[in-house]
Amino acid sequence: MAAHQTSSRVDWVDYAKGFCIFLVVMMHSTLGVGSAIGEMGFMGDIVAFAKPFRMPDFFMISGLFLALTLDRDWRLYLDRKVVHFFYFYILWLTIQFGMKAPSFAAEFGWDGVLMHYALAFVQPFGTLWFIYALPVFFVITKLLHSLKVPWQVTMLVAAGLQISQVHTGSVLIDETASRFVFFFAGYVFAQKIFVIADWVRENTMKGLAFVFVWAVVNGLFVGYGYADLPFASLALGGLGALAVITVSALLSKVKALDLLRYMGKNSIVIYLSFFFPMAVSRTILLKLDIIEDAGLISLIVTCTATIAPMILFWLINKLGYGQFLFKRPAWAYIAEMPRAKSPAPSPT
Repeated sequence: MAAHQTSSRVDWVDYAKGFCIFLVVMMHSTLGVGSAIGEMGFMGDIVAFAKPFRMPDFFMISGLFLALTLDRDWRLYLDRKVVHFFYFYILWLTIQFGMKAPSFAAEFGWDGVLMHYALAFVQPFGTLWFIYALPVFFVITKLLHSLKVPWQVTMLVAAGLQISQVHTGSVLIDETASRFVFFFAGYVFAQKIFVIADWVRENTMKGLAFVFVWAVVNGLFVGYGYADLPFASLALGGLGALAVITVSALLSKVKALDLLRYMGKNSIVIYLSFFFPMAVSRTILLKLDIIEDAGLISLIVTCTATIAPMILFWLINKLGYGQFLFKRPAWAYIAEMPRAKSPAPSPT
C-alpha cells in the first residue's frame, strides 16, 4: 500500500479531510445558532443532508494508513496513536474548561466545575470526543490484529453493533458501536479505496454520475426521515464516505479549492480550536442584530470558525510562540521523537 501513496492520492485524502472538518464545524455552528434563536435556516437542511456521512467519512479516512503502522512495537504505536491524541485532548479540555469555568461555577458551583472536569476523562467533553475515541479505535484494532482475529469477523461484529444502534449514555461506548465499523473499513479496504480514487480520476463522468445518484438517494432518505433507521444508516454512511472520496479525487485532479486541501492537511488545528471563534462570532452577530437570516448567520459563523484557527496557526508558526498548542513538546513523548518534522499536524 505504501507504493500507492503518490502525491495526487495524498492530495485527495487532504481534500476529504477538509470536507469532513468543514462539515463538523458547520454542524456545531448551525446547531449553536439554532439553539440561540430557535431556527437554523437553509444551513439546517445542509447539516441534515450531511449527517449520514459526516462522521463515517471522518473515521474511514482516519483508518486509511493504519496498515503502515500496525506492526510497530507497542511502545512506539501507543506513543503515535494514543499519547499523541490524549496530549491534545487534555490540553484543549483544560483550555475549554478554563474559558467556561465562570459560567459552569455559576450553575454548578466550583466543586461542580472540578467534578465535571474529572468526569471529562471518562465521558468525552463537548466537541473533543473524536480525538478521545480515535485512540481507542487504534488500540482495539491493534489488539485484534495481534490476536489474529479474522477481519471478516470484526467487520461482521462491528456492522452488527452499528445496526443495533446502541444507546447506553456513555459517549465512548455509543460512538464506538456506531462508528468503529467505518474506521475499520478504512483500514481493511484502504488499498481498494485508493484504487477507487484512481479509477475516479480516470473516469470523471462516471464519478460525477455516481455522486449525483448518491446525492438524490441520500437526500430522499434524509427528507423522508429514513436515514437513521437500522441498515439504512450503515449503508448511507458507507456510500456517503465513498461519495466524499469521489469528489475529493476529482478536485485533486483539477487542483481546485486548494484552501479545502489546506484545511484537511491541518484539520486537527481546526478541530481543536474552532469552538472559540465559533462562540465569539455567533455572540457578536446575534448582539449586533444586523443579519436576520438564520442560515446566513450560521454560514458566517461556520466560515469564521474554520478560518480563524488557520490564522492562529499561521501566527504561531510565524512568531514561534505557542507551538505546544498544536505540536507535542519533547516531554510528551514516550518513544523517540520523529526525526523529520511533518509539514503540518494530521488527525490520523
